[in-house]
Amino acid sequence: MVSEWASDVPTEGVIELPPDPRALDAIGRNHSLETALADLVDNSVDAGATQVVIRIVIADGLPRGLYIADNGSGMTPEEIDAAMTVGGRREYDSSDLGHFGLGLKAASFSQARSLTVLSRAVGQTPVGRRWRVSGNAQRDFGCDVVAPSFAAAEFDRDWRVSLQDSGTIIRWDDVVTFPAGAESYRVEAFIDRMITGACQHLGLVFHRFLERDRLSVDFEVYDVDEAHVGPPIPVTPLNPFGYSRPGHPDFPKTLSAGTGGAELAFKCHIWAGKSNNPSFRLRGTPVDHQGLYFYRRDRLLQFGGWEGIHASHPKLQLARVEVNIDGDVAGMFHMNAEKSRVLVSLEFARLAAAARSSDGMSFNDYFDLAEQVYRSANSRTMKRRSMIPPGSGLPPSVKDVIRKEIPPILGHEPIEIRWETFPDDSFFRVDREHNTLWLNKRYRKMLLGDKHGGLNDLPLIKALLYLLVADSFEGEYHGARDKDNIELWQSVLTSAVQAERR
Repeated sequence: MVSEWASDVPTEGVIELPPDPRALDAIGRNHSLETALADLVDNSVDAGATQVVIRIVIADGLPRGLYIADNGSGMTPEEIDAAMTVGGRREYDSSDLGHFGLGLKAASFSQARSLTVLSRAVGQTPVGRRWRVSGNAQRDFGCDVVAPSFAAAEFDRDWRVSLQDSGTIIRWDDVVTFPAGAESYRVEAFIDRMITGACQHLGLVFHRFLERDRLSVDFEVYDVDEAHVGPPIPVTPLNPFGYSRPGHPDFPKTLSAGTGGAELAFKCHIWAGKSNNPSFRLRGTPVDHQGLYFYRRDRLLQFGGWEGIHASHPKLQLARVEVNIDGDVAGMFHMNAEKSRVLVSLEFARLAAAARSSDGMSFNDYFDLAEQVYRSANSRTMKRRSMIPPGSGLPPSVKDVIRKEIPPILGHEPIEIRWETFPDDSFFRVDREHNTLWLNKRYRKMLLGDKHGGLNDLPLIKALLYLLVADSFEGEYHGARDKDNIELWQSVLTSAVQAERR
């Protein structure tokens, strides 16, 4: 016999069931290094920071740790305890980028096994806390209290930003995404790729802050063995709408629709054509970057995808739309925990279908026009002539761009770019026999600013020279025009480098 259903469930007291400590291992699994760093920069912005330094620590030739230091308002002992509590949440202001109370821990534990947070509030001494994750060995949620003398010493380092009044330092140790052992040139290539990728992601996510000088973010590399901090590598804004001219004179154009007494605006853009502009290329293919760009508090949350408004299509790769969701119209939007994706409600596509501009343009009209601009721009595109690809001497990232942009001449050995001490003061030499572009080593130290060089040093100078002289390696012999061009370039560049040395 089925018993009668009860509308309430009786209880007999409460027992404490703390989470399994291994939960620390599970959070942040969807983070990449770039999104993890972006989450920590969010915290810096929420703390009122205007300057952030991300320092990679090299010891014994390998990357060992990473710091994120900012000049924000810092935290009191009570606030740092709340910040280090797993799942702990505070009161968020309307302008805050944070939302879930997991950002610091999820971002950090996605990359490192040890997280140390040091902070100084105005008028107070530095305080510090540390979490360490070591699988089953972690038996409880006890958080280490950092010795005050160590916290003070960390604040006394030269961070290129002033932390005397207030600020916060995040330290990652046992970074799982760093190489555990490799040759020096592979470590250099890893650091180069890491910083390049992170700069591009942060430059995109925070481009509005960077463009308006509300924030600066710099990377730097600290070599412990040499006690040397390299020059700062600034994150520059990467505006996905940073074209010089639109693809149609009537754009950008705003389409609007209302719901629940609020209005949602779609600012529609059309690029003039496929472009080498980094703001157009971003990362991946142009097809990946068509669609909606969601912003919250000027922070770019999501870039690309039509979220049910339309299917992605190669002929729409010039179409991008800005959507600001600061007010969260009628609960229509939700962020994921990593703040890398916006989840929209079923109502969103219906609202977009009803959106119109002041002159009556709909999304369907916008898509039709974007396709027309694409077809017109594509018909004007001229095929680039082939070139011999570069070999060693340029960073992998530069060679990748050259391979994508310039059709290679097949069956020809790549052009090596190397240094050699010349018997004279000439700046470069085209060695067709060994397929090598030689640079005069007499100028190397000066151009490097008295710093140590590497296989892929001075990429800007090398890339410019490659583009200038690559044609000279083609064919069976040098013609009169080739020789005259090389003499001209040699004369001008040698004079320029000598002026630089003086």
